[in-house]
Amino acid sequence: MTESFTSPISAVIDELWERRAELTPDDTEARTAIVAAVDQIDAGEARVALIDPASDQVVVDERAKRAILMSFKVLGMARSQVGDFAYHDRIPLKSRLEGVRVVPGAIARWGSYLAPGVVLMPSFTNIGAYVDSGTMVDTWATVGSCAQVGKNVHLSGGVGIGGVLEPPNAVPVIVEDEAMIGSRSMIVEGARVGKGAVVGSGTNLSASMPVIDVETGEEISRGRIPDWCVAVGGTRLKEFKGGTFGMPAVLILKRLEEGQRHNKAELNDILRDHGINT
Repeated sequence: MTESFTSPISAVIDELWERRAELTPDDTEARTAIVAAVDQIDAGEARVALIDPASDQVVVDERAKRAILMSFKVLGMARSQVGDFAYHDRIPLKSRLEGVRVVPGAIARWGSYLAPGVVLMPSFTNIGAYVDSGTMVDTWATVGSCAQVGKNVHLSGGVGIGGVLEPPNAVPVIVEDEAMIGSRSMIVEGARVGKGAVVGSGTNLSASMPVIDVETGEEISRGRIPDWCVAVGGTRLKEFKGGTFGMPAVLILKRLEEGQRHNKAELNDILRDHGINT
């Protein structure tokens, strides 16, 4: 955490964390405190991570993560039912859905936050995730535990936004406002997609993966796609003892003007210009 950050969650969570090994569902006092903390996350009053506007760095609220981890220890297995579908789990389904469009087949767990204006097609949103207003989680997309997704984002069909719970200070995946993630892409291991970025279908990005500007050949980051650009999956040749092999990378094909949006035809033209099939 930065010095200026103060968690909205009670410091009791830190005290409970010190004796987490002994917690059980029979510990009523601990369960009450932990459920209250996760309720704050569920309501959007607290969140696992945010971007510090002064430093542009991701700040993790370790208390929020600790509360989520301890919820698995203090909540017993319970049966729930929605229509003909029965569930048996420690974490119930989310019930705060005001202003959210939830298409049948979508699942969101308690402890995730969905802002008004979010659209969930048949998809899965895990505990600790934060999905901001105007975002669509398309068919068979997954928003993993503690992943942070901004405003007006489109997670296309089959996208996997990776989750992370342990260790508590681990940085989750961040997808910033106005980004578009193409079908079947995987953003994992604390990677970050910048504001307004367009990520081509089938792109894989992890925290250690090089991100390369094709105009200069320069490696501009590891695991972070910059704001307002078009990015696709690619490879970079690397020499090994056994030969030369193509290692996965993400390629920045084009820089966009801030606020610039592309329709599908324009994006297809950009990809074709670089010899990429759409």
